[in-house]
Amino acid sequence: MNGWVGLAGAAVTVVGVIVTGYFTYRGGRAAASIQTAPQAKAQDFAVLQATVERVDKENGELRTRQSRTEAILRAFSWSADRWCRQMTRAGIEPEPAHPLVDEYNRTGV
Repeated sequence: MNGWVGLAGAAVTVVGVIVTGYFTYRGGRAAASIQTAPQAKAQDFAVLQATVERVDKENGELRTRQSRTEAILRAFSWSADRWCRQMTRAGIEPEPAHPLVDEYNRTGV
């Protein structure tokens, strides 16, 4: 009978070790995911912040270029209007402006 009791004790020990190993493995994975979650969020935030800074810089450059283009367009429009008046005073009838030019002269857009 001692042989059976020893064998049963050994079987319970083996099952206990397997169950303990399983729960240790699960706990280790959970702990690792908990520890890496803040690091992953910090890394994602850093990427997002770098992207926002890049987009802000590009938008600033685009606004500067658009402002410069609008200034050049206004200057050219004023020059063309001045040339048109000079031609009219000299008795030369200029050709009509393109419809988009007329729209710009009316609306400024």
